Amino acid sequence: MRPQTILISFLAIAAHSVWSLPVVSRKHTHAVAATNCTSVATEATSKAATSANATTAAVGTFVPTTDYSSFQISGGVAGKAAAEANAVFVDPFSGVDLSKVDAATVTALNVMRELAEDAETQLFNPQISAASGADATALQIGKIKNKVLKLTGEVQVLKIKIAKGKAAGDDTSSEEKDLTVEQGKLTKNIATDVKSVGKTSKAATGTVSPRSS
Repeated sequence: MRPQTILISFLAIAAHSVWSLPVVSRKHTHAVAATNCTSVATEATSKAATSANATTAAVGTFVPTTDYSSFQISGGVAGKAAAEANAVFVDPFSGVDLSKVDAATVTALNVMRELAEDAETQLFNPQISAASGADATALQIGKIKNKVLKLTGEVQVLKIKIAKGKAAGDDTSSEEKDLTVEQGKLTKNIATDVKSVGKTSKAATGTVSPRSS
């Protein structure tokens, strides 16, 4: 038999062997390929979701507002001002790298802190002076809670500035000194609030507007 004939016969036998495989085997091969494709797609989706979550974490759940009444904490009772103020200024940034907080968010935090500060001078002080008895006492307790609110906002802004400064390699000694001072004021007012725990607290009425830039 000539070599060409032998080669042709060999190829014919090989081809017959492949196509003689059971259908189940061929289906299995296709199933494995499909499974591999699905695994790749799942992995890609997982990575995309992780990336999206990271972006969300960097932004946090902070919701800026210029409506003081929507975030004021002076109503209710005394004793929980720290937790209530944290819910506004601190908790939304839980798990967030503060060095990555954007400038617009820092500005919004500052605006809200200023609103709380202005509420003290424009609303609480004159209303306390005009009140008497239990009403004056409740307003004074509400003023302390408002102090905790504004100072919590101030401390949070300073912490963000320090984190951003350090990440950029800047000198943050001035901000750190300010933080020590403001944290001291906050601790003092939290203690005052706790001493009045359970007592009625009253929010001042009226509105305050954001300061002109």
